[in-house]
Amino acid sequence: MQAPAPKSAGPKIPGPKILGIVNITSDSFSDGGKFLAPEAAIAHARTLVSEGADIVDLGPASSNPDAAPVSAAEEIRRLAPVLDALLADGVEISIDSYLPETQAYALARGVPWLNDIRGFPDPAFYPALAASSARLVVMYSIQQGQADRRESPPGDIVEHICRFFGDRLSALEAAGIDRARIVLDPGMGFFLGPRPETSFGVLGRLGEIRGRFGLPLLVSVSRKSFLRAVTGRATGEAGAATLAAELIAAMKGADFIRTHEPAPLRDALAVAAALKGRS
Repeated sequence: MQAPAPKSAGPKIPGPKILGIVNITSDSFSDGGKFLAPEAAIAHARTLVSEGADIVDLGPASSNPDAAPVSAAEEIRRLAPVLDALLADGVEISIDSYLPETQAYALARGVPWLNDIRGFPDPAFYPALAASSARLVVMYSIQQGQADRRESPPGDIVEHICRFFGDRLSALEAAGIDRARIVLDPGMGFFLGPRPETSFGVLGRLGEIRGRFGLPLLVSVSRKSFLRAVTGRATGEAGAATLAAELIAAMKGADFIRTHEPAPLRDALAVAAALKGRS
């Protein structure tokens, strides 16, 4: 018997939309292996929706630079049964993969979001992107496909981020991809380098990045190393630090927040919205 579609956590509230993270992996830094089995991933995704996630972000491979590589065939094998169940539920899905073969599979299944930590670097895939209607999350990272690159570039990191976004937007738009479909992710944690102050600096300047391009921003700070570094907390103990950083992101203009724990974020956004309504 098919499980009932998950119920929402309650009325929609003003503020950023929430992406709930499901890592269908064996080696994710935050929960590696917990949701590798399809039934575990499906159940967790349904829980995230019930806790307030507007979108479920499925990651079939870890983005940790020390993780083992995963082929497109294996990514698709991991995704297929989870997608079957969640699409049948009517859940809005994002696929977190930089492999064009996996992205093509997702588009063929009608997935409405692609989330690429390399920011869609392959021009050969642009015609397929242009022919689709999917929203595209273009992320900045210092790695740019080189897993062994760990240090931030010299100079102002926000300038590096904005230069990357400007170049990539030009390339995507030249290929016929509507700018209105694009969401920008400035990266956080090891995507910006090993020093916590780099990520905090970008977090504090989100409004500047958003203002430059006039496009929505997605921010993902959940349980990340820069928060653990300043609090001394382990990954599983980083919930309070995560929530604080997520609220700052919302205050700075983030339109989407990607998180492991939608419930506390949803409640915090509800409180912020209530206070705003009385100010």
